Amino acid sequence: MVLVHGLGGAYVNWLGVGAALAERARVLAPDLAGFGRTPLAGRSATVRANRALLARFVDAVAGEPVILVGNSMGGLISMIEAAERPHMVRGLVLVGPAQPLARGGVDALVTAAFAAYGLPLVGGALLRARAALQTPRRTVLTTLRLCCVDPERIAPEVVEAHVALARERLEHMPWANRAFLQAARSVILEITRRTSVQRTVRRIAAPTLLIQGTADRLVRLAASRGLAASRPDWTFEVFDGVGHVPQMEASERFVDTVRRWMDAHVPAAPSTASETAQS
Repeated sequence: MVLVHGLGGAYVNWLGVGAALAERARVLAPDLAGFGRTPLAGRSATVRANRALLARFVDAVAGEPVILVGNSMGGLISMIEAAERPHMVRGLVLVGPAQPLARGGVDALVTAAFAAYGLPLVGGALLRARAALQTPRRTVLTTLRLCCVDPERIAPEVVEAHVALARERLEHMPWANRAFLQAARSVILEITRRTSVQRTVRRIAAPTLLIQGTADRLVRLAASRGLAASRPDWTFEVFDGVGHVPQMEASERFVDTVRRWMDAHVPAAPSTASETAQS
């Protein structure tokens, strides 16, 4: 099982569920290029580039067909991987996946932020100003308030891991802002290609579980309802009163939902281990 984080995320997004999921499968949680502790190192942080990185990771580290679990941008990347390489994806779990907007389903603050990220000079200035005005802890808490209904639901040790990584990136990873903006602009470009995304969705052959929070401000419930309607063969689970990161905000329910779906749709994996990885 390979856990694929979203925009601005890292392996720490999965700390609350990784060990429990590892009771059913070997679990790998890579940092995509430009995120977590994986440097750009001359690479791109776009959706397509990180999809190619994910493919190489699956081949080199997993070495066998996997269950992909993707949140937000990671969900979009996982959908593309499942469509492009069906022989290497035996199951797919999409958690508030980035996708075309539902008509009338936008959040004004989120829309304004992504519009700013898309502007060549404004996006970088916005990230630099935030770093100058906020401590790593404040930055993490601000992000969690955007992504969650109630950040207090997240285990304190998971929050602290996010703060430690945010501090590390601020102090030692000068490429972090560039990677974030590159990825954000790429996500915007990908989800505006509605026909391309729909074509990708139609090509997915793996059994798929779609999880969506009702209070997700970044990916609206209406969008995932439309996605589920286009693939009635998928399993669709709605988490009431939960935001954009159900694996963090409702970790026990998340694990239970994934386990029940695996029991019904995906044969048990032979080994049990949990790992994190830099690529």
